[in-house]
Amino acid sequence: MAPAAVVVGAPGAGKSTVGEAVAALLGVPFADTDAIIVAREGRPIPDIFVDDGEDAFRAIERATIAESLRDFDGVLALGGGAVLSEDTRTLLREHTVVYLSVELTDALKRVGLGGGRPLLAMNPRATLKYLLDQRRPLYAEVATHTVVTDGREPDDIAAEIAALLKS
Repeated sequence: MAPAAVVVGAPGAGKSTVGEAVAALLGVPFADTDAIIVAREGRPIPDIFVDDGEDAFRAIERATIAESLRDFDGVLALGGGAVLSEDTRTLLREHTVVYLSVELTDALKRVGLGGGRPLLAMNPRATLKYLLDQRRPLYAEVATHTVVTDGREPDDIAAEIAALLKS
């Protein structure tokens, strides 16, 4: 068993929104590893960051992703920082990965002031620019397909991805 596709990208790329739409088009389930973590931990991700630290969150995230890549057969969206882990990047090489590319302007419009996003709590614009610059090469490294999302509607992006996955 393996996911039909794994969706990666920066905060504001549309991983959850587009991933859910792709799953509907393919007739498969959708899961978001951040939502799985919240359900299992019984608390929001910002609380995990504050109470336990980013390293503890990343360990939970790596384990959740490894399990999901092994046991889930739908469309799986990963948190924006998941690609920071070399272990996760290695696992992703065995899967069909769709990188949703987004530029700073569109990402900022989508995430707003970063509510519920612990890494964007302080100076969202500068932090998001840093995250995009840092992570973009890692997203590209694991990508089977790269889809530009700037200025596009989620349904159009999902239709493009579904067509890519069916071909």
